[in-house]
Amino acid sequence: MPRPFFSTIASHTSISYLSHATFTSVVPATLLASSLFLSIETQAASDIERAGDVLALTIPAVAYGSTYYMDDKTGRTQFYKAFAANVATTYALKTVVDKERPDGSDNDSFPSGHTALAFGGASFIHKRYGLEYSIPAYVGAAFVGYSRVHADKHDTTDVLVGAAIGGLTSFYVTPYERDGLSVAPNIAPDYYGFVAHYEF
Repeated sequence: MPRPFFSTIASHTSISYLSHATFTSVVPATLLASSLFLSIETQAASDIERAGDVLALTIPAVAYGSTYYMDDKTGRTQFYKAFAANVATTYALKTVVDKERPDGSDNDSFPSGHTALAFGGASFIHKRYGLEYSIPAYVGAAFVGYSRVHADKHDTTDVLVGAAIGGLTSFYVTPYERDGLSVAPNIAPDYYGFVAHYEF
């Protein structure tokens, strides 16, 4: 089974492990998305904040790219659902809570959208492909949270709630799938639990 795209980049394996198709589609798209995000964030106060801005978009972009690298159409659909639930929850709370940022720039402090996106991508990789492939993404996501506090855009509570939203939306929507075993939550009006499916 090929390794997820993020893990291949982060590991010490040869760069030739990635196929030419991966480089000509996923990598340029990720770099383009990151550069577009940077152009929007022109007022970033420091290199730490800029690096956090890039990672906040790059981690979910790589998670999404992994579904193409793994030829995982089911995973791609799950990514769409998790991403939509993450963004909807985060921005609904921003609107309802209306908390002022520590730097006083606006009232969109709670929760941290950057952290929610980063942890959503890391948690997707974890749940879909395994913990060992998600460790670099979790480290990057933790840095995103740190960068938001460092830039005075959020306090610690904003970042922790953003991380929880990103993680929970991915864990709820994305079943664990490994070597024929699939485990997913199952919720009905009078029942909740997990469903396990194994293909022999």
